Amino acid sequence: MALIYIVEDDESIQEIEAVALKSAGHETLVFSDAKSFYSKLDQILPDLVLLDVMLPDENGNEIIKKLRTRPETRKLPVIMVTAKTSEMDLVRGIENGADDYLKKPFSVMELISRVKALLRRTVSEQDEKIIFHEIEINNVRHSLQVAGEEVTLTYKEHELLKYLIINKGNVLTRDQIMSKVWGTYYEGESRTVDMHIKTLRHKLGKAGEYIKTVRNVGYLAE
Repeated sequence: MALIYIVEDDESIQEIEAVALKSAGHETLVFSDAKSFYSKLDQILPDLVLLDVMLPDENGNEIIKKLRTRPETRKLPVIMVTAKTSEMDLVRGIENGADDYLKKPFSVMELISRVKALLRRTVSEQDEKIIFHEIEINNVRHSLQVAGEEVTLTYKEHELLKYLIINKGNVLTRDQIMSKVWGTYYEGESRTVDMHIKTLRHKLGKAGEYIKTVRNVGYLAE
């Protein structure tokens, strides 16, 4: 399951995209303007963005250019959604950094197919290694080293650590962690996340200090 942000001011299209993606097993958050999108983006990074070109406060092409200048969003997968059909409009979106585009009107099957293909491609192009302080995650081998020493994690512990590091500096709520790592919401339930954080810190040894508790909110890596 992926977390997908839908940036679209047309409510009917918002609904079509959200329903289609949820039926395909993904989690979605919807934004009607660039301002609210940026605000959420500073809190947590999605796995993919569906970005409309014509928004009330900023053009989608300007948004994608900004995303590509920020280190944390430079590789964020983006599909541009546009009613403009000229070749120049489509080329402009790709040149600005979009990974793919959808022309309105589009079918639900086309939407799901393009999202699936881009997510699959993104995973295959993932950085081989993620390095955070003395922690090194190898995405190809699904292994972890801390200060050069191999550390064995369960699959969920591995995904939890990777999620925290990818969003380093950002506070992640327990619900966000449950949704991303476990693929579901456990509203009001904190024990599962808290127990995994506890065992993860223990396995990381001294490096476990990089996982901070934000009281009454959640966790962050810094």
